[in-house]
Amino acid sequence: MSAKVVTGPRHFPTSKVLWTVVGWLVVFVFFFPVLWMWLESLKTEPQAASSPPTILFVPTLEEFQQVLSGDFPPFFINSAIASVGSTLLVLILGLPAAYALAIRPVKRTQDVLFFFISTRFLPFAASLVPLYLLARDLQLLDNIFALSLIYTTINLPLGVWLLRSFLLEIPPELFEAARVDGASFGTEIMRIVVPLIAPGIAATSLICLIFSWNEFFYAVNFTSSTAATAPIFLVGFISGRGLFYAKLAAAATLASLPVLLAGWIAQKQLIRGLTMGAVK
Repeated sequence: MSAKVVTGPRHFPTSKVLWTVVGWLVVFVFFFPVLWMWLESLKTEPQAASSPPTILFVPTLEEFQQVLSGDFPPFFINSAIASVGSTLLVLILGLPAAYALAIRPVKRTQDVLFFFISTRFLPFAASLVPLYLLARDLQLLDNIFALSLIYTTINLPLGVWLLRSFLLEIPPELFEAARVDGASFGTEIMRIVVPLIAPGIAATSLICLIFSWNEFFYAVNFTSSTAATAPIFLVGFISGRGLFYAKLAAAATLASLPVLLAGWIAQKQLIRGLTMGAVK
């Protein structure tokens, strides 16, 4: 005779519940400022400036309409041009450099890698004067092209390091087989490298895009009106006339929306790219 095994109700592990709660609390703490910004953008100016804060209110899009009907679009377009342009330049320049350092290592590869990343050690303020003088002599002040180049120099070292780490995960046998078949450098890049590290390219692009979009220090020093970006526009709401909380929140929401949407759309590729090589 076979004995029957009586099983009781399954209990959810207490530790798992605890870590779930802790995880959601951390998410809420980090997301709360963004949520509060969204709520402030849907208020009127008196409601946004009230103390204590107005919790119950009728949402309105009046502040968004005022921001969009004002000077915001040109600033937004400048940010898009500078960010997307610099990100494309990082990929165009960084991918061959990463290929040379990973697939066909040059002499003293580690020294080259350290030289790349050492440029990130320099404080932005230390490079301001020489870059400003160079831009002034070349008549590139208040020029969106010059700002794109500066953003490229900021993000290129990080892009090379990230892309190289992804390229190291590709089996060398694939390149050897392609070379036996007579594949050129361009063929290897387009037919092997790009498809295999597409998640890594997406992750690198998104990180560079975020850094460029949010950059303020160089933008405020190298632009005045023609090439000013969205962060410069946001500062304009803090003036001697007062602080316009609702308009500032509406403009900040519009300025952050592209990056949030890009991150949400590419989140699967971003997670795959950042975890490439983490598990063998």
